[in-house]
Amino acid sequence: MKQQQIKDPSRIISYFKADWLTLLIVTASGIIYNIGLLAGPWFEGHMAQRLLDIFRHRKTFRSMAVLAAGYVLAIAAVQTARFVKRLYVRKFCNHTNRSMKEILYAGLVDLSATDLSKEDTGNMITKAISDVDDCAEGMRKFTTEIFDTGIALTGYVCMLLYYDFRLALLCLVFPPVSYFIAEKMKAVVQKAQSRFKTTSARLSSATLDRVSAALTYRVFGVEPLRDKAYEACLNDYERDSAAAGVFVSAMPPLYQIISMFSSVLILYFGSRNVLGDGYAAWDIAAFTTFMSCYAKLSLKSSKAAKLFNSVQKAQVSWRRIRPLMQRAARQSAVAGCTANSAAAPAAGSLCLCVRGLSFSYDGSSRIFKGISFDAQAGEIIGVTGPVACGKSTFGKVFLCEHPYEGSIQINGQELSSLPRAVRSTLFGYLGHDPELLNDTIENNVLMGRPGSVWPWLRAVCLDQEVLAMQQKEKTVVGSTGVRLSGGQAQRLALARTLAGRRPVYILDDPFSALDKETEQEIFRNIQSLCRDSIVILISHRLYCFDRTAKVIWLAGDAAQGSSALIGANAALRKQCEEYDRLWRLQEGEPVHEQQ
Repeated sequence: MKQQQIKDPSRIISYFKADWLTLLIVTASGIIYNIGLLAGPWFEGHMAQRLLDIFRHRKTFRSMAVLAAGYVLAIAAVQTARFVKRLYVRKFCNHTNRSMKEILYAGLVDLSATDLSKEDTGNMITKAISDVDDCAEGMRKFTTEIFDTGIALTGYVCMLLYYDFRLALLCLVFPPVSYFIAEKMKAVVQKAQSRFKTTSARLSSATLDRVSAALTYRVFGVEPLRDKAYEACLNDYERDSAAAGVFVSAMPPLYQIISMFSSVLILYFGSRNVLGDGYAAWDIAAFTTFMSCYAKLSLKSSKAAKLFNSVQKAQVSWRRIRPLMQRAARQSAVAGCTANSAAAPAAGSLCLCVRGLSFSYDGSSRIFKGISFDAQAGEIIGVTGPVACGKSTFGKVFLCEHPYEGSIQINGQELSSLPRAVRSTLFGYLGHDPELLNDTIENNVLMGRPGSVWPWLRAVCLDQEVLAMQQKEKTVVGSTGVRLSGGQAQRLALARTLAGRRPVYILDDPFSALDKETEQEIFRNIQSLCRDSIVILISHRLYCFDRTAKVIWLAGDAAQGSSALIGANAALRKQCEEYDRLWRLQEGEPVHEQQ
């Protein structure tokens, strides 16, 4: 992948070094092109002189034809070099854009839940698309203008000095003024661009909200209010977009006007040179060449000033995405030693050891505290408790999206110390509100992995229902699984989790939308499929808890900090009256006080 060639993604120079061969071709073709541009004014001047000589009968039309043919050949060679240069500059831009987006994507994927909560969705989208595009475009313009402006300006200046160094020095006073103005505009350009990026991100967020919550707004009759809010975002975007664009698009003509002030001097002093009482003795060819050369120089000068503004615009975008590039760079460094730092436990050797596990979100009290238990391969650990006791939070702790207190060790390795890439190979997680892709049943289960989807559909008792569908496993489930029933969507998400093949599975309420018979059949299938894994089953439904290795009862509520009672199902029923009461209610047994 291109990303692997970028040694330090947080430094712009790294992207130039990674594409050095493309830039070498750009350099060679750029030098040929820009040196060749000097032939234009020379040919134009001599053709003007040749035309005057023909009128005076000093030259023939044949000599003009030869001169014109040479001019055409020179232009053809110059334009060929220009085509090659622009082709490879565009290739460099595309490579850079692709690399940046790969690296940025890696940085976004690596964000923890805490980091994601601090980022607005629209802002993330703007960073991932607009800011990267602006950075790559700024680098493209910089690469192009090194030749189209830098080398060309040097050549034009040398030609002007050759024809009349006094007049050249006099004329060259004005172009630097445009550079000075462009530099002074830096703060204004960057401020306008920063404001535009913020407004653009806010508009993206409003658009996503308008689409995702459209049904809710419609049901509650607040669509007109949301429309007004969205229109306000559009107005802000229109205003800030215009303000940001005016300095980049409207300033170059001003730069060109300033640079062209010297044309008046050329007309005056150049005509004196032609008449023989100026700084140098000129003919029409020299006068025309000098004037044409300076016109092209002034045009290049305005582009150089425009380049300053484009680079300043790109700097705003680069500052926004650089933190994610630095994160990806750190992640890449860690990934280099991932293979040696930890490995997935071998079958039959798995051991999960939890000691004194406690958890709280930033700035809040503990949700649960002091949980300790051990689990071996092939065991299913049931987790239950009253509403809002922290069961789902307990399951999410193993994903290490937030820091925990205490210890979670897998085969003696502390979970929080393992690289994220390793942790992702250890745990399969099914939340109680799983997200399904707007894709086929097959792709929702396999997630791009090779193999057959049917073993996993059979494991969750969904195979017969899928076979009855018109397109079978190729059926598209719709956004968030809208075309499926609640039970079908739940089982499809469970099939996806099981197909991931992980040492530890965390299943949060996977049977809530199922009947008892289907639940028990799926439970038996899970027991069979996960003989070499550990399953942490979080559920309000206790029908299968008598077949678990142990049960964790979270007593209390998250506001006060739940504590845990842990034991086999029968022992826990004797130990905890509340658990026994809940068990009897679900089994349809008479409820009585504990003996």
